[in-house]
Parts: sequence; structure tokens; C-alpha cells
Amino acid sequence: MEQRLTRLEEQRLIRSIKRGDPEAMRVLIDHHQQRLFAFVWRVVPNQQDAEDVCQEALLKAMAAIQSFDPTYRFSTWLFTIAYRLGLNTLRRRNKNVDADMDFNMFASTTEPEPSDCLESEEARRLKDAVWSAVDRLSVAQKTAITLFYRESHSCQEIATVMDVPVATIKSHLHRARARLQELLEPALANDWQEIHMLSEAIA
Repeated sequence: MEQRLTRLEEQRLIRSIKRGDPEAMRVLIDHHQQRLFAFVWRVVPNQQDAEDVCQEALLKAMAAIQSFDPTYRFSTWLFTIAYRLGLNTLRRRNKNVDADMDFNMFASTTEPEPSDCLESEEARRLKDAVWSAVDRLSVAQKTAITLFYRESHSCQEIATVMDVPVATIKSHLHRARARLQELLEPALANDWQEIHMLSEAIA
């Protein structure tokens, strides 16, 4: 599992980038691009589109780095940019796209394998089942679930990314969990105790 930057390390890198240090920019990008792709994939489940969104989001973030407010996490700011770009990509495909729509209509290729440490067969089975179910949620629910469980963002931070009230995020999470239970129960009836450990299964 990739080791994440501490808040102090991140702030130090951003100060260096603002002073024009290209190496600091490379390090910051390297530490976020894999997580960014995993997030964008949930919004835009098409490899080429997801790669394009990630590249554009990183370019926009670096171009606007002087305006970055260090009271926020960099990932919150970066994911906000990427989320909006992802929605724009979907809207170009379908003029009636709504952030609460179910995006199963868009074909998805196989998600790239994560470079995590080896897992037990049971853990992989559970994780695969959970992520397959997550992919059947609406884009808003997928986004909220990914940021809450995978990125450990607070509801307030997710609300910032998605530009909606905190109450809406709580509603997305509540509805997403209920839908996941509905989707997962037939296949994992004997493992539902483990499904309540969603934060571990989905990491």
C-alpha cells in the first residue's frame, strides 16, 4: 500500500512548488496520481476518459497552485477539480446527465489491478464483490462512498468536492449503504458481518 504524505510534508512540498521547485511538483503528483485515478474511475468508468480527466485535473491544479488554500487538504482540492471535469466528460456523452443518475449505461472496461500487497483469497473475494456493487451505484453515491471510505474524507470535505450541502452527502452515504446491502446480500449472505466492515473491504 502506498504510504501517504503527512499534512506537514504536503504543505512543505506545496510551499516549494509555489517557489518554483519542479522536483517538489513531481513528488506531489507522484503521491496523488494513483489515488486520483482510482477516484476518477468511479466517476468516469472508462480508462481513456479517466486518464484524460486525471491529466487535465493535475494540470489545472498545478497551474492554479498559487491560489491553493493550505487550510484544506490538497487531495480535497484536487478531487474537487477532477470531479467537476469528470461530470463534464459524462455530460458531453449524454446531455441529460445528472450527478444523481445511475451511470451503468456507460461501458466499463476492467479496472487496472492495484499494486497492493498480496491479500487472502477471501479478502480479495469480498473486496471484488463490494467494488462491483459500488460500480452499480449512482455517480454521486459512488463518489461519496469512495471519498468517505477510501480517502477518509469527512462529510464536510466531500461536500466541498461535490459542491452540495453536508446533509446531501449524509443522504448519499445512507442511501449508498442501503443499496450496497441490497446488492451484496444475495452473494454474501453468510458474510454480512464482514460487509459491516465496509471501510476495510473497500480500502
